[in-house]
Amino acid sequence: MSDSENFDPLGSNKNYEAQERKFPRGVVIRLFAYLIAGHIFAAFLYLLFAVAGKG
Repeated sequence: MSDSENFDPLGSNKNYEAQERKFPRGVVIRLFAYLIAGHIFAAFLYLLFAVAGKG
């Protein structure tokens, strides 16, 4: 029998489960950077329209 015939997708493989729950470090850093950059850009646009609206 091959390994694919004995594979149980609902079986408990603790090593795989621990790895599945964690995001890769690069993805977390990129997500954090994009969120910060997005908020800074949104704040800049808000300031731009707020200043232009008063003139």
